[in-house]
Amino acid sequence: MEAINKRIDELLAQNDIVVIAIDGKCTSGKTTLAAKLAEIYDCHVFHMDDFFLRPEQRTPERFAEVGGNVDYERFKEEVLTPLKAGQAFSYRPFDCSTFTLADPVCVTPKKLNILEGTYSHHPYFGNPYDLKIILTVDEETQKQRILQRPAFLHKRFFEAWIPMENQYFDDFKIPCQADIIL
Repeated sequence: MEAINKRIDELLAQNDIVVIAIDGKCTSGKTTLAAKLAEIYDCHVFHMDDFFLRPEQRTPERFAEVGGNVDYERFKEEVLTPLKAGQAFSYRPFDCSTFTLADPVCVTPKKLNILEGTYSHHPYFGNPYDLKIILTVDEETQKQRILQRPAFLHKRFFEAWIPMENQYFDDFKIPCQADIIL
């Protein structure tokens, strides 16, 4: 944490708006790290999980795309582009219970803004981040952490989500582009 905090402090001293992206495999601690940073800094945290595909986007073609199981277009349009421009914006998080978009969340960018979640380093976004962090986890630890989650999700993690995220990391060489790997 000291190295990350030092890097963030340096960026905050040099920039009006700092955007950090935390990517990594499921159960690697992305959400936990973002929450710890939010305790230290007055910042926004945006979650890639709020950008799951809407029902009409869930096609075999889309799921065949590397990194295609997240609505990266909507994330870029609604959050990333206005955030980098320092403009106020709103976005509609995906509601997993209803498979619809929830009510808009209105945002005024803060000096520090954190984007967390797998696919946050998707090449579709270009290189808009001031700091790119990757979190790793070994397969056994990942398996044990998944087994602590609701049982109805286990099959999806092991048969769909983990293979798709592994392909994303491998095909796009995501770890090679990180500033910090933990």
